[in-house]
Amino acid sequence: MAKTTTNSAKKPAAKAATKPAAKAATKPAAKAATKPAAKAAAKASAKPAAKAAAKPAAKASAKSARKAKAKSAKKPALTLSMLKPSVNNMCVRVFARAAGLDHSETDVWGHTRSPEYMARNPAHLTPMIEDKGLPRGVLWESCAIMQYLANKHGLEKLYPKAPAKRAMIDSAMFYLIGTLYPYVARATYPVLNFPQYAGEVGHSDAHPDNKAEAQKAAIEAIAEPLEVFHSFFRNGKPFIGGKNPSIADIRLAATLEFLAAIDYALPQWAKEYMTAIEKKLGKAYAEPAADVRGYIAYVKSQAAA
Repeated sequence: MAKTTTNSAKKPAAKAATKPAAKAATKPAAKAATKPAAKAAAKASAKPAAKAAAKPAAKASAKSARKAKAKSAKKPALTLSMLKPSVNNMCVRVFARAAGLDHSETDVWGHTRSPEYMARNPAHLTPMIEDKGLPRGVLWESCAIMQYLANKHGLEKLYPKAPAKRAMIDSAMFYLIGTLYPYVARATYPVLNFPQYAGEVGHSDAHPDNKAEAQKAAIEAIAEPLEVFHSFFRNGKPFIGGKNPSIADIRLAATLEFLAAIDYALPQWAKEYMTAIEKKLGKAYAEPAADVRGYIAYVKSQAAA
């Protein structure tokens, strides 16, 4: 009996003793075993994850780099053929810059009557743009070019859509090319060494005194249309376009640049007006204007030599 009691007493005691020991032994062992295993597992899983994340990012950056390279290599959508000393050309050059249009410029001085140029432009005029959207691929006449590009790109700030406002812009431009500019051309072209138009006294074999008289009459006639721009088209506004310069303002300011060739005494409002336009448009105006001014300075230096 004593033996049986002793055996049965030992079994519970052994179980009770081994349970805490087993728990105590396995906890540190498990922790010690799982920490390096967890770290290794984390590293192993992190590497493929990092690679997987890096691949799309690398592909995206490479793709954007290729696109940027292709964009820079791509030809500008708009090509402008121009003559740097001309104010007719200057206004389109100013417009393209002010509008932020992606374009390239080609100086075609001395090439406007080449077979290649004449094949595209039988009128042999500048400025000329080449654009895929045009029925014949090309367009000349500065005002028409600015109107077309403003319409195409929705440049309402430079050429408003409202019929009444647009009509005033159109009227100012047509009055300029029909009335003011012919006076400016007659007054300045002889000094600038530009050929005058057929039918003009300056173009004929008339006596130099007659040519000088015609030039003087043109100079005197400039004051009247200038005042029309001041009192009617601006009418107290900073610009013809209102608070901001319009395509009519660009055309007028560029035209007035030529009057420096004959040292024309511009009225004070016109001086302030030109300064305000250049300030408002910044480099868009100053860069093309520098070419015109540089040519005028060169012509004057040659005359003085």
